[in-house]
Amino acid sequence: MQTSSSVDYGYLRQLVFGLSQNVLDPSRDYLFETRLTKLLRNQGMTQLEELVQHLKLRKNPALERAIAEAMTINETSFFRDGRPFELLRTELLPKLIESRRSARGLRFWSAACSTGQEAYSLAMLLHEHFPLLNGWNIRIEGTDICAEVVARAQAGCYHRIEINRGLPARSVVRYFDHAGEDWVVKPEIRKLCNFRQANLCAPQLPFNRSDDRFDVIFLRNVMLYFSQETRRPLLAGIHRILAPDGILFLGSSEQPSDPTIWTPVLAGGTCHFKPRQPN
Repeated sequence: MQTSSSVDYGYLRQLVFGLSQNVLDPSRDYLFETRLTKLLRNQGMTQLEELVQHLKLRKNPALERAIAEAMTINETSFFRDGRPFELLRTELLPKLIESRRSARGLRFWSAACSTGQEAYSLAMLLHEHFPLLNGWNIRIEGTDICAEVVARAQAGCYHRIEINRGLPARSVVRYFDHAGEDWVVKPEIRKLCNFRQANLCAPQLPFNRSDDRFDVIFLRNVMLYFSQETRRPLLAGIHRILAPDGILFLGSSEQPSDPTIWTPVLAGGTCHFKPRQPN
């Protein structure tokens, strides 16, 4: 694919922002060249300029959405930055389990779940270290804006290279079935997880019923790509659906945009956030 100085990158950046609120810096315009190669080929095109001109002449919501999805960062791995998982195992989950003994249910959300490793990591953690949860209503929800990565998460099928990132050999043997060059998550782990496509920056969060409540929400390394105007309503929505004693994990360099409704807690070499009522 040729790079053309006449490509209207500003148009592409605005298109992506409008659909995903993902702020792309002009210094990273080169990413359009690499990430849209497959999409161009599927459209019978060879240059970005063709794509831009096509969209300017005729609105195509499906194609616009595919561009926004292709420009989404999908970096993930099993037990990525293991400190939140270790803190859950040793301190946070035992307390939550004790407080939920009568309801016998726990609900987790892996927001921007990419190909599903974060959600499956939670499922493996629960299965291995908390057998007393057998018979409880355990749900791990995973959502992502990109349909392609959601489909991969639903399949639970990973290449050897992905398996080698973050998983000890004993976990691979215990929780995956070998299928050629790939490894497939075993049914007892997959049944705990549910994946679907959703846009965190839509007017409503994917979970907005009055009885929607989560005990633990992972929203890690997502807001790095959002503007402050996008972060504030997103975290306000997260606050509404997180249980009063629930736990929010952000990325290590991320902070809530409205500190009046969150209490930061330093523990286990990491930081998590507890919801509080605004003053």
